[in-house]
Amino acid sequence: MAEPLSDQPVTIAPSSFTALEQTKTESPRPRKPRRSLLYLCIAFFVVVMVFLLTARSLQITVAAETPFQISISGLAIPFGQRYLMPQGEYTINVRASGYHPLIQNVTVDSSENQRVELLLEPLPGFVSFDSEPTGASVSIDGEEIGPTPLSDLRINKGEHQLLIEDPRHLSLQQTLLVTGREIRQQLHFQLEPAWAEVTVDSAPSGATILVNGEPAGQTPATVEILQGEHQLILQLPAYADWQQTLNIEAGNALDLGQLKLQPASGLLELSSVPSGANITLDGEFQGQTPMTLAVSPDRAHRLAIFKPGYARYNGTVELPAAGSDQRTVKLTAQLGEVTFRISPANATLRINGKTYGKGNQTLSLPAVEHRIDVSLKGYASVRRSVTPRPGLAQQVSVALKTQEETKMARLTPEVTTPLGQTLLLFKPGESSLADFTMGASRREPGRRANEVLHPVSLRRLFYLQTTEVTNAQFRQFQRDHNSGQIEGKSLNQENQPAVNVSWQQAAAFCNWLSKKEGMPLFYRENKGIVTGYNAAATGYRLPSEAEWAWAARASGKKLLKFPWGDTFPPNQVAENYADSASAYVTGRVLNNYTDGHVVSAPVASLKPNQHGLYDMGGNVAEWVNDVYGIPSAAGASQKDPLGSQNGDNYVIRGASWAHAKLAELRLSRRDYGQAGRDDVGFRLARYAE
Repeated sequence: MAEPLSDQPVTIAPSSFTALEQTKTESPRPRKPRRSLLYLCIAFFVVVMVFLLTARSLQITVAAETPFQISISGLAIPFGQRYLMPQGEYTINVRASGYHPLIQNVTVDSSENQRVELLLEPLPGFVSFDSEPTGASVSIDGEEIGPTPLSDLRINKGEHQLLIEDPRHLSLQQTLLVTGREIRQQLHFQLEPAWAEVTVDSAPSGATILVNGEPAGQTPATVEILQGEHQLILQLPAYADWQQTLNIEAGNALDLGQLKLQPASGLLELSSVPSGANITLDGEFQGQTPMTLAVSPDRAHRLAIFKPGYARYNGTVELPAAGSDQRTVKLTAQLGEVTFRISPANATLRINGKTYGKGNQTLSLPAVEHRIDVSLKGYASVRRSVTPRPGLAQQVSVALKTQEETKMARLTPEVTTPLGQTLLLFKPGESSLADFTMGASRREPGRRANEVLHPVSLRRLFYLQTTEVTNAQFRQFQRDHNSGQIEGKSLNQENQPAVNVSWQQAAAFCNWLSKKEGMPLFYRENKGIVTGYNAAATGYRLPSEAEWAWAARASGKKLLKFPWGDTFPPNQVAENYADSASAYVTGRVLNNYTDGHVVSAPVASLKPNQHGLYDMGGNVAEWVNDVYGIPSAAGASQKDPLGSQNGDNYVIRGASWAHAKLAELRLSRRDYGQAGRDDVGFRLARYAE
């Protein structure tokens, strides 16, 4: 409560004075945050405006089927597929599942709107293959991959050409679409059989069934035979072979029924003294001694044996089924007198290789053509021929010349044409097969009706080209010649044989080459068409059929059946035929045979034959000079035959790259035509004198 007032006076005492400014405590100046924030906003706005005014728009488009990620070096503001970016150099990195990463350098220039398209490369896909049957060969885009099954093959995305092959099934070819992007695809293929079932029976049964020479069972049987043309043979002891060519279609079964086998012919081993006599059986020419005759059983046959200069032998022969016999016939010589006048007197006389002494002499010789050789050391030997005539005396005069005198007249063993072709000299008259039989026996498997046996003699010396005429050589004559191609395989390379050449074109080429060398023309032409030939001319020509057969078949004292020998199939590479690599071109092959060439090979690619000649039995078949015809079986021997002067068709000899069957590869096979073919060419020949 308040103190009571005192009555005492109150004294007021003075106190010290301090100024307000001196007593007041100074405090810090207060901050202003709103003003700083304002400054920052203004600065940011300025920066943004500068960026927006200077930046350029870049649209980035990415081609990919999966989500992708884009990263860009430097400042880039995204707006969907567009980016605002200052001018300059940038690196764009794009990644997407299933694609190779992409790094792309781009330049942003002063243009307002810019665009870049980025295409990502897909990763390969994983593709697996299996087939029925397994083991089928898989090829992709022409490259063989391997046999099925195949798992997880890495194959680039897109369309590919797929080929699946199996020897006993139809090939399957289709377009393969690969998804890629490491996506797995599993493909299964069911191959259709490439064979048909053939049912065959025989009476009597138990015959061996041969398909193209290979055993396939015994009758009665049902055998599987691949599509195409095949030779079917039935064989049974004591019965003749039954054979037929079958054209098999895959899946179409064939029933041949019961085939009646005929009793086998008897075999007569027939020889004569001297050998080389002509034989006829029932008036039909069979060949020359020694030979084995096939004789129809259980009936008598007329047998005749004859040779110029000897009396004719006539007799009969009869044999049981599958029987055999041997017979030697000694022919009686018809003699003629020949007087030899020989100079110098000490020169040696040989007749048919047998020595008859020295100098002048008179001999009685069989009335046939004889080869006369007169020789003396230091002198050039002289070869003549003489045919004695019974009751008519003849004289042969021979005057030897020194080696120097005949040196300039000698023939060279080979000649070269202006085109660089080599021709070898042949002297068939000096060989043991100067007289030989063309054609083939009826008993020979694959023999065709036009291969009639007939005797021929070769005496004139001739030259024969070692190789077939090439495209490069033929184009010297016909600049625009094109041999063509087949299934993408060229027949038109410089050193391949010239094909798709008609017989007329081949003959015209021979005359053209003769003109280049100033040689007498062999072929007669009228307005560009060959109408005949001059047999005395030594200009270039096509080989005669007899020359071709001798050059291809004569080997020592025997005639070859095939270029490699007498058995089929070949056990080593001999010629260019339709081998395993040619199946998609020819549709047929020589099983287990590979020569390394799908179509025709460059000439001289394989080994030469026994005479140094290349491709006589293969590569391409060849035109010869002769007009086509079926030879007569009358038994008359022809000397240096050239065929008719003209005709509609001409003979083709030899097999080619398109052939594979037993019947086709035989050296006695004959074909014919006039127009060019993709497997027929030619080689040059000419007489030496």
